[in-house]
Amino acid sequence: MKEKVFTFSNIKNDIASGLVVFLVALPLCLAIAVASGASPFAGIIGGIVGGIIVGFLSNSQLSVTGPAAGLTAIVLAAITDLGAFDIFMLAVVLAGCIQLLLGFAKAGSLSNYFPTSVIEGMLTAIGIIIILKQIPHAFGFDKDPEGDFNFIEPTGNTELDTLIFSINNIHLGATLISITGLVILIVWDKIEFLKKIKLVPPALVAVIVGVLMNQAFVASGSSLAVLSGHLVKLPDISTISTSFSLPNFTQILNPKVWMVAVTIAIVASIETLLCIEATDKMDPLKRFTNTNTELKAQGIGNIISGLLGGLPITSVVVRSSANVNSGGRTKISTIVHGILLLLCVLSIPTILNMIPLATLAAILLMIGFKLAKPTLFIHMWKNGKKQFLPFIITVLGVVFIDLLKGVSIGLMVSIFLVLRENLKIAYFLDKTKQNENDPYVLKLAQEVSFLNKAAIKRTLYSIPENKSIVIDASDAAYIDFDVIQLIKEFNNIASKEKNINVELVGFKEEYKMLH
Repeated sequence: MKEKVFTFSNIKNDIASGLVVFLVALPLCLAIAVASGASPFAGIIGGIVGGIIVGFLSNSQLSVTGPAAGLTAIVLAAITDLGAFDIFMLAVVLAGCIQLLLGFAKAGSLSNYFPTSVIEGMLTAIGIIIILKQIPHAFGFDKDPEGDFNFIEPTGNTELDTLIFSINNIHLGATLISITGLVILIVWDKIEFLKKIKLVPPALVAVIVGVLMNQAFVASGSSLAVLSGHLVKLPDISTISTSFSLPNFTQILNPKVWMVAVTIAIVASIETLLCIEATDKMDPLKRFTNTNTELKAQGIGNIISGLLGGLPITSVVVRSSANVNSGGRTKISTIVHGILLLLCVLSIPTILNMIPLATLAAILLMIGFKLAKPTLFIHMWKNGKKQFLPFIITVLGVVFIDLLKGVSIGLMVSIFLVLRENLKIAYFLDKTKQNENDPYVLKLAQEVSFLNKAAIKRTLYSIPENKSIVIDASDAAYIDFDVIQLIKEFNNIASKEKNINVELVGFKEEYKMLH
C-alpha cells in the first residue's frame, strides 16, 4: 500500500527541516550574491522565489531551489559585460522564458541518461567540498566566502592553502562554538529521549546554543567573543526599498542579452536536472520527479526572480541534501524555508545577525559527512571498476574543477566504458579447433556498428596465412555499412594475398556480399 505523505508527523518534520534549510540557505544566498557582483538582497530575493514560487510549482517533494554557486562566474561576467544590473535582470527573465520552453519541449528527459555512478560521484564530491570549505569557518577563518565552492580560489590559492592558514590562525571562541554544535548534532541521534523530540531539530538547538555562547563571550568581554565579520550579515531593513531593480526591457534586441540568457538557461537547466536526479536518489520514499514539470517551474521562478531584481536560480544539491538529512518529506519544507527567508528580512535581521558562521559550519560539516561517507567509497569499489571509475573520476573532477565539468568528465568516462564493452561483445572469434585444418569462426553479434570496425579489422588481419575462416552473421540484425565494406575487402583482396579461405554465412541479401 502506498505510504501517506501528508501526515501530521511528516508535516511537523517538514517545518523543522524547513528551518534547518533556511539556516543553511541564508548565508549561501548572501555570499553567492556578493561573489556574483550583485547586492546581498538580490540573493535573498532568489532564495525567497526559489523556496515559495518554485517550491509550490515543482513536482519534486525534496529539492530546494535558490541562487547557485555554479552560476557565480557566469553572473559576474555577465553583469560586467552588459554594464548594468537592470540589463542583466532582463537576461534572467529571458532565461526563464527559455527554460519554460524547454519544459514544454520535454527536454527534462535528458536526466534519464545520467548514470548512477556519476550522480553518486557528484553527491560525494559536493560533500567533500562542503567539508573542505567549512573547516576554515569552523576555526573562525571567514575570508573565503560561504558561497565559494571552487577548489582554486579567486586569490589564486587553493582550498588546502586556506585550510592550512585557518589551522594556523584558529579563533578559539569560534572553534569552541563549532565543536559544541558538532557534539549536539552527533549526540542528539544517540540519546533516545532526544531522538523523540521531533519538533525541535538538533540543528536549531546547535544554532541557539551557539548564539547564547557567543553572547556570553561578548557580555563578559572575553577574547573568545566572535564579532562582526564572523557572523551572519543580513542587509539593513532600511536598504530593502532601494534594492529592487526592474529589468531594462529597452535592451530586449541586444544580442549580448540573448547570449547571456541562453547561457544561463542551459547551465541552470543542466544543474537543475542533475540536482533533481541526485535528490530523487536520496529520497527515502523513492519518489519520481517529472523533470519537464521541474523545468517549467524553474522557468517561472527565474522570470519572477528577474522581474523582482533577484539572481538566477536553480535546484541546489547542498540545500536539497540538508532538507533530506533534516527529515524533510514533502515540498512544505522548501516552501517554509522560503517563507522564513522573507520573514527574516522583513522582521528579525538583528537576531539573525547574531548567528556565528562557526555554528552554521558545524551543521554543514555534518551534511558533508553524510554525503561523503567512507563506506560509500567501499561500496562503489565492490560494485566493480565500471561503477567505481566514473564515480571516482566524477568526484575528483567536481572537487578540483567544477560541478558541470566534473560531471561531464564522469559521463565521458562512463560512456567510454560502455563503448569499450560494446566493442568486445560485437563479435566472437572461436579459435578452438578439433584438428589443424578446422577453420576459425568469427561470429557477429546482433548489432555491429562502425565503432566495431577497428577491432574486427585487427582480428581478421591477424588470421595466419593458409588458414580458413567462417564469418557467421546468422544472429546479426544490423551490420554497419563500413563493417560490410571491410569484410568485402578482406574477402576479395586481403584473404587472396594470404591464401586464406573465407566462408560467409548468414549475411542478408541486401548486403550484396558477392558484389
